[in-house]
Amino acid sequence: MDELLARHRKELRDLQSRITGKKKDATKKTRKAVNAECENLAAQTKARHAKEIRQFETGDTPDGDCDTNEPDVDSNAYIPPPTLSDTELGLEATKSVAPSSIETISLPVESSGRGKKPNRQKARLARRAAEAAELSEAAALEANSLPNLRERELSTMASLFQKNGLTEHQIAPDGHCLYSAFTHSLRTAGIGLDNAPRDYQEARMRCAKFMKENRADFEAFLEEDFETHIKKVEGTAEWGGQTEAMALGRAFGVKVNVLQAEGRGVESMNDDATGGEVWMGYYRHAFGLGEHYNSLVKDKA
Repeated sequence: MDELLARHRKELRDLQSRITGKKKDATKKTRKAVNAECENLAAQTKARHAKEIRQFETGDTPDGDCDTNEPDVDSNAYIPPPTLSDTELGLEATKSVAPSSIETISLPVESSGRGKKPNRQKARLARRAAEAAELSEAAALEANSLPNLRERELSTMASLFQKNGLTEHQIAPDGHCLYSAFTHSLRTAGIGLDNAPRDYQEARMRCAKFMKENRADFEAFLEEDFETHIKKVEGTAEWGGQTEAMALGRAFGVKVNVLQAEGRGVESMNDDATGGEVWMGYYRHAFGLGEHYNSLVKDKA
């Protein structure tokens, strides 16, 4: 299950980066279509993940030998339901009647007297849109029967907040959540650092700078080329994880405590720091597009 969930989280991170890029490039005229496309991509991905989790827990095997890393429909383009012409509507009508009555149906003709040829491309798009809608509906029904992982995680986190004397501060799930959560927690922990980051952008730059200066300490933990990863940390909405949390803690000389519903409950990094400590809450299921961090603030005694 851990391997499956890890793949799901990676796919959701990649999807978030794609969605962020699409929305960034959208114009006023295309924004509505781009938003619809992004919603469609997110819904299909979440539905497929729910189906794969159900199959894993029940021991069912997927039908066929399809690649589970790809959605069932083309994810590179939003396909709106096409508008059929009167001629095509006439053709569709012939599919739903008995063969003996087909000759009683006449197709509209152009004023020239010749019948209008059916638009095969529109018909294909209509079929694909209908198939995608059916698959999404079926996946949604299957997802409803799964254990509610989100509610379970939220309940466990609430108990951990109370146990550790913490209050949660919500951070926007925009791909910058780790850096925003660290910045907020650092600035509200009463540590009083003169060099505390002002926002997530400054936190990203400081994180990337520290990783470059200490490349040997981090390179082995990355799944991609070091330089490529650093560029993502500096200038994109790529999710940050444990490696970046460690780099931030060391860059600012603080202990980083990450509270999570699974495992030991609290994961601590940079334990030898003497500059104080910050707290963050890590979620896997509670937010729509995957992994997320919120800032946590210690309650005053």
